[in-house]
Amino acid sequence: MINKNIEIFSYDWKDYELLDSGNRKKLERFGNKILVREEPKAWWRPELPKSEWSKAEAIIPKEKGDWQLRRRTGREWTVDMAGITCFAKLTDGNKHVGIFPEQCAHWNWTLENPPKGKGKKLLNLFGYTGIASVIAAKAGYNVTHVDASKPAIAWGRKNLELSNMSDLPIRWILDDAMKFVKREIRRGNKYDAIILDPPSYGRGPNREIWKVEEMITELLDSLKQILVPEPEMVLLNMYSIDASPLMVANVLKETMYDFGGQIQPGELVLQTTNSERTLPMSIYARWTSN
Repeated sequence: MINKNIEIFSYDWKDYELLDSGNRKKLERFGNKILVREEPKAWWRPELPKSEWSKAEAIIPKEKGDWQLRRRTGREWTVDMAGITCFAKLTDGNKHVGIFPEQCAHWNWTLENPPKGKGKKLLNLFGYTGIASVIAAKAGYNVTHVDASKPAIAWGRKNLELSNMSDLPIRWILDDAMKFVKREIRRGNKYDAIILDPPSYGRGPNREIWKVEEMITELLDSLKQILVPEPEMVLLNMYSIDASPLMVANVLKETMYDFGGQIQPGELVLQTTNSERTLPMSIYARWTSN
């Protein structure tokens, strides 16, 4: 029997708050900046009055829209998350600011489950701005970070530099995830651990098309071939609104069946400040060897 776990954002780090959500939007504080962003999972009505939402310095009303600045405010700032100094930025055409705070549950888990020995290798696919890569390297892994976006790779390097951790063993690779894994199979390279956070839809650096529902099983089958005989962990995280934690657990269980171990599916949520309401954000399944 598989029991689903719900993990709530930890407020040990004071640089983030979910202030409210509703009407498919969320009101958040990142450091000293208050933002309103679109959130398709917030089907309910807001709890706070409009006067509180009007305090936001910037809003982005649509998924691919431009940021609207309500007052003079900078577009770039830093936020401390999990001991990492993270670069945040308002980029027109993108509602994301480079940080997914709900993922602190994964970051905590990685730090609490360091590699069993020196020289262990971790592959982070779809690594985005590299916070998970920095955390994994901080935990003791030699990290290979792969992303198809050149700006995202530069962003990850900046997070590493701002955190004064440039000596950590991270290899930054600009590549399509599937093509990179296929080449690693041919090269005979192996990894002790894998983190992957695939988008529902995306394009590689050469316009390669990625559709998670059509390609995730093929990717996992390929990843199985680059794992060492006794791997330590595999973490699959997804933001697809059409999937469930048990769906993710099932596909990962199929991949990792020959390795034994355990699978824990779950959901990452954000807790609203001064409220019992939680906002569901992503689903995941974690495989561990013990």
